[in-house]
Amino acid sequence: MSALSIAGVEIRPGEQRKIELPIAKLYTDTQMSLPVYVMRGRKAGPTVFVSAALHGDELNGVEIIRRLMVSKPKLRAGTLILVPMVNVYGVLNQSRYMPDRRDLNRCFPGSASGSLAGRLAHTFIKQIVRLCDYGIDLHTGAIHRSNLPQIRADLDDSETLALAKAFAVPVLLNAQLRDGSLREAAVRKGTRVLVYEAGEALRFDELSIRIGVRGVLNVLSDLGMVRKRSLKQRGSQFVANRSEWIRASASGFVQEFAKLGKLVDEGEPLAQINSPLGELIEQCRSTRSGIVIGKQNIPLVQEGEAMYHIAYFGSDEDEVAEQIEQMQEALEESVN
Repeated sequence: MSALSIAGVEIRPGEQRKIELPIAKLYTDTQMSLPVYVMRGRKAGPTVFVSAALHGDELNGVEIIRRLMVSKPKLRAGTLILVPMVNVYGVLNQSRYMPDRRDLNRCFPGSASGSLAGRLAHTFIKQIVRLCDYGIDLHTGAIHRSNLPQIRADLDDSETLALAKAFAVPVLLNAQLRDGSLREAAVRKGTRVLVYEAGEALRFDELSIRIGVRGVLNVLSDLGMVRKRSLKQRGSQFVANRSEWIRASASGFVQEFAKLGKLVDEGEPLAQINSPLGELIEQCRSTRSGIVIGKQNIPLVQEGEAMYHIAYFGSDEDEVAEQIEQMQEALEESVN
């Protein structure tokens, strides 16, 4: 294997290096950089990036990567590139967005002469993604929204599907590529990418973090980069080819009935919307049978706002709900 170069720093087989990848300064003339941690095995193998905080307020992934670095997994082959904070500007401001108010995950592949977000996207693609065969991008729900641990990817691609199954969460969402997203730009350059969604913005969720750490290591194991992990941890995975957000048909105060991971039937009440004086205004109901994979947390809603994200699995929904319950119980026991 030859040396790998990032921002002019060479990392040779068997080495580990911390790198500060320079990006645009703040207007205070403070130099900004992306922290990057590179681990290389002595044998040839795949190159994988794991990234977090593409949205600056999505912090679970930062902790997942920290735990991976602290645990120092012995890399038998290949290269692992860990980037705990892509949108460092957003992390500083506890904001989803870049200082120019752009969503970084809609600005890829970017441009060296474009907006601030476009320049950061270009740097990340040029310095990190172009080197990689695979990537795992770590996300949470947006502010005041929680996501059930799930993998989103192009599951029509057999190799990507195998990686998604290796991650070992029950819910796999066959998600189309979004224009301007990191995943779209990476896939177009030949890098297969999984997106892990779990938890809520600006919060650490212990279960989501533990599932994420385990999932990344499972993928590295399947790629032959670390020692093989026990298959006893892995249950069945189920692919949802369709999902939708159920939106509020009225404004008011929310009394919720459905939790994350709940199997709901068509027409089942998910929540009710009340007036400030306690009068029932409307019930929010599921349009089809499915599993709740995302939900709003704040007990206030405006007409038209997204409240519940439901994934549809067809005849497998009872099994999906059972696998989710088993996963949650096992991890809760390990936490306690």
